[in-house]
Amino acid sequence: MERKRVYLCLAHMSGKEMDYIKEAFDTNWVVPLGPNVNGFEKDLEEFVGKEKRVVALSSGTSAVHLSLIACGVGVGDEVMVQSFTFCASSNPVKYLGAIPVFVDSERDTWNMDPQLLDEAIADRVAKTGRKPKAIIVVYLYGMPAKISELLAVADKWNIPVIEDAAEGFGSSYKGQICGTFGRYGVLSFNGNKMITTSGGGALICPNDKAWTEIMFLATQARESYPYYQHEHIGYNYRLSNVCAGIGRGQMTVVSEHIAHHRHVHELYKQLFADVEGIIVHDNATSDINSNFWLCTILLDEHLHVKGEEDVYAEVVSGAVGGAAGVTHAAKSAHTKLEPNRNVEAMRIALDKANVEARPLWKPMHRQPVYNDCPCYANGVSESLFKCGLCLPSGPCVSDEDVTYIVEVIKRAILR
Repeated sequence: MERKRVYLCLAHMSGKEMDYIKEAFDTNWVVPLGPNVNGFEKDLEEFVGKEKRVVALSSGTSAVHLSLIACGVGVGDEVMVQSFTFCASSNPVKYLGAIPVFVDSERDTWNMDPQLLDEAIADRVAKTGRKPKAIIVVYLYGMPAKISELLAVADKWNIPVIEDAAEGFGSSYKGQICGTFGRYGVLSFNGNKMITTSGGGALICPNDKAWTEIMFLATQARESYPYYQHEHIGYNYRLSNVCAGIGRGQMTVVSEHIAHHRHVHELYKQLFADVEGIIVHDNATSDINSNFWLCTILLDEHLHVKGEEDVYAEVVSGAVGGAAGVTHAAKSAHTKLEPNRNVEAMRIALDKANVEARPLWKPMHRQPVYNDCPCYANGVSESLFKCGLCLPSGPCVSDEDVTYIVEVIKRAILR
């Protein structure tokens, strides 16, 4: 009998979601506002703490977009963006006609390098005569960045920080929840995140005034008249009351989800401890407490994997993640930067064993769509991309699954 496929991070329901959804239908609250939205926002505010306010939105991308607007970003402005990330961190900069300036990572956390950020800002000021309008820091795969050092750089230049904690919900730095350090914090509740609302996100705001402005922009920026009066460009970005019901049910198990991800990571560490040539990415210091949204490994370039000589031999159809079936056809089997052959061979070996695995995010400064954007690279993100792989880590992944995955990887290695 074929083994059931193991996915990276499937949504896991608490059993209480349907109660909130049924209530929404029974009371006819099937619009982008209502009791579930209000309740979900309060649940999130209690979870993140620090007296922050939260606006529930239709996606994490919309949260990035609104935070940039709130920071005054407009046409021609520059925004410092972590390069090692998913495109949702940087695309909203382009929505506004602004320019993303990509900054590479340090090796400890894989996130934005504070020293390189400082040097990059100084260079932008020297070249343009203007300071960047914002800094977008990302918590890659749930791993907290060196946020104290990054905030020191931001304070030095008096530039607001936007924390993209889409992958870092529940991660903490020195005991403080990620997303609460900067001016704004971005959350995502996409179907594969730590918790889900099917599709959705939220923006953590510093105070009531900021919360009111974000709420105004997210609900089409309507003025206080007995008819529709618009004096600002607004957006239809509020979360559905039905989807918020899913979120309320998910918040009852969020702590269990985070604990499970961390347990899975520890199990991977134990099982890979004696496997030469494979490193499990881990918390760099005791100050850092990742949620390990996805567990990631690095394969030594000298580690040989069965079938590596045959990879990239033909054009692949489809795409990784949920985009399969909605992609453009690939023009060639190769791009200018791609994972090492042993990494792709390992991904294929896992796929054949019914295990979903995925390469690390390809750095934004190496994406063709951003060819014309300034970047400050040190080679770290490119080297990690070439040798890294994401492994199943979600709440539906069992100890048996992890053991099986590690055994598949061991069998694929040539000794």
